[in-house]
Amino acid sequence: MSLLGALPARFRRERVLIVGCGDVGLRAAKALGAGRRVRLLALTSSPDRAPALRQAGMTPLAGNLDQAGTLQRLAGLATRVIHLAPPPTHDHAEGRDDPRTRGLLRALARRRPPATLVYGSTSGVYGDRQGAWVSEASPVRPATARAWRRVDAEGWVRAFGRSSGTRTMALRIPGIYAPDRDGGTPRQRLLRGTPVLRSEDDVYTNHIHADDLARACALALWRARPQRTVNVVDDSDMRMGDYVDLAADLYGLPRPPRLSRDQATAQLPAMLLSFMGESRRLHNRRMKQELGLKLRYPTVREGLSAQAG
Repeated sequence: MSLLGALPARFRRERVLIVGCGDVGLRAAKALGAGRRVRLLALTSSPDRAPALRQAGMTPLAGNLDQAGTLQRLAGLATRVIHLAPPPTHDHAEGRDDPRTRGLLRALARRRPPATLVYGSTSGVYGDRQGAWVSEASPVRPATARAWRRVDAEGWVRAFGRSSGTRTMALRIPGIYAPDRDGGTPRQRLLRGTPVLRSEDDVYTNHIHADDLARACALALWRARPQRTVNVVDDSDMRMGDYVDLAADLYGLPRPPRLSRDQATAQLPAMLLSFMGESRRLHNRRMKQELGLKLRYPTVREGLSAQAG
């Protein structure tokens, strides 16, 4: 008999802990609440967020990923975990490790571990592939410190799964968009007139609608294969400039100016340039076959058209 089967009925409901309950975490909670009967828990370091989390049907748990001692109460609490919290970005700006993920996993390992743990990683772990297609079997080639931190986190997650018996899945996530997400469309970029690269210098970019990503997180809790990675990406096959042009046409705004790479290097901020320095296309067969995710927004055209209406 399983552990849950041996418990009184009031304890049999699955307890899903969401760590990093921002926009996607809240959407995942909504997806879970609309489906399986689960109790939703949310780790938060901000007491001010508690009312909003309760309104979303979640039980807030006080804890700070940067203070490992505050995480001990998580041990044995959840039957399944969605981990969407990013690695540190300020004090560890040049570091290649993710102490947040390491501390969380140590806390979860103190008692009976969860059945599954889903980690939200980034497609940036693949680095620049000069427009080539990559699958989950492709070796990682991170080119930035932030991508290295994700590789570190993925490694800790896989090791945790092997040692604890937890089925872990790292979702490699590209650019997230949605109309009701802060900065979730190119509209503000278009209004500012931010340039894009000319076609011959442009890079391939990948996207996933926030609602489709949230549904992938929810599905992975029950369908994850042990120590697996999955690209969560739609079917779009576009260069960055073409994506922004599409948005401009749908919104009835002027298309942005085009620059050569040399011009962009001289004029654009370093953060924006970093996203223009990597070009790759992601296969999503595992997402469709193993998670069984049917995209509501198969390409950015559908997603942006819905936003423009």
